[in-house]
Amino acid sequence: MKTNKFFFKKSKVLPVDKFFKNVLYDKKNGYYSSKIPFGKKGDFITAPKVTSIFSEIIAIWMISCWETFGKPKNFNIVELGPGDGSLAKILLKSFKRFPEFNSIKKLFLFEESSFLKKVQKKSIANKDVKWINDLNEIKKGPVIFFGNEFFDAIPIKQFKKINNSFFEKNYSIDKNYNIKEIYKKASYRNIKYIKSYKTFNNLRFIEFPKLGFEELKKISKKIIKLQGCILMIDYGYLKPNNQNTLQSVMKHKKNEILNNLGKADITAHVNFTLLNEFFSKNGLKIQNVISQKDFLKTMGILERSKILAKNMKFIEQSDLYLRIQRLLSPRFMGDLFKVILAYNFDNNNFAGFK
Repeated sequence: MKTNKFFFKKSKVLPVDKFFKNVLYDKKNGYYSSKIPFGKKGDFITAPKVTSIFSEIIAIWMISCWETFGKPKNFNIVELGPGDGSLAKILLKSFKRFPEFNSIKKLFLFEESSFLKKVQKKSIANKDVKWINDLNEIKKGPVIFFGNEFFDAIPIKQFKKINNSFFEKNYSIDKNYNIKEIYKKASYRNIKYIKSYKTFNNLRFIEFPKLGFEELKKISKKIIKLQGCILMIDYGYLKPNNQNTLQSVMKHKKNEILNNLGKADITAHVNFTLLNEFFSKNGLKIQNVISQKDFLKTMGILERSKILAKNMKFIEQSDLYLRIQRLLSPRFMGDLFKVILAYNFDNNNFAGFK
């Protein structure tokens, strides 16, 4: 396909992360530059779109965090990759029920896609929200970073290890615009980086979120400087087993990874053991990784659902029940989605973590 050439730009060979970064974020042809991917009419549904109760629970968690930090007069919340703004809208609505907190909180949205930024601004239209490209705009702490399905959307590198030699997966394009995968000897710098993580010991196939770690390094430094935490919810695993987790979705169905480039979503499962090791290396304390099911249940999602259901008709109650099941059931998002919390604060009494 001729359109394939748009994603290679100046080079005919690109490593996995740089190639998919172009596919997802190219300003003209990138996936996140031209369409709203969320919801029934899009390609996938995220937890805030399943039910607004998810976002309410996150709002309550943030308020309890503020209390854990001693109710400071400066308190910043940064949503990472806010999508279509669904979560932020419910956060703002929920915060209004807590006047003391609402009067001092500052909400920032950190978004790479210019197109989605416009969608968010149109949807939210609230003077209390500020969009930022640079974390240095946050001067005083503490600060909470929150990302729901943020990390899986940042492209990863892939490597093969053969007889103690590392080879990096690349994509190349020929004169007929056909794309194929090739392996090239990995750079010394990347090999050194990989070897510095115990999580990769004894693996033959390695997925390395180098671009994601660059973002998390800036965030970790800000948390250390101002105090605070980062809470991330994403789908992923604890035990790496040489799997290739790159996947593509279009209109809620699996898509071949190199088909419909720029029109289909491309993500990778998150290695939560690796994330734990990363945060420890970068000076943050960590809570045990838990499932989305355990986090939401501990935060009281079932009790909240019962309260709302009292004023509903039977058909509405049934719909709510199915939505809650989607968030909690091991057959859907309950166990596949994990929750990780890294922080810099003396008190470790965070809600949701037993």
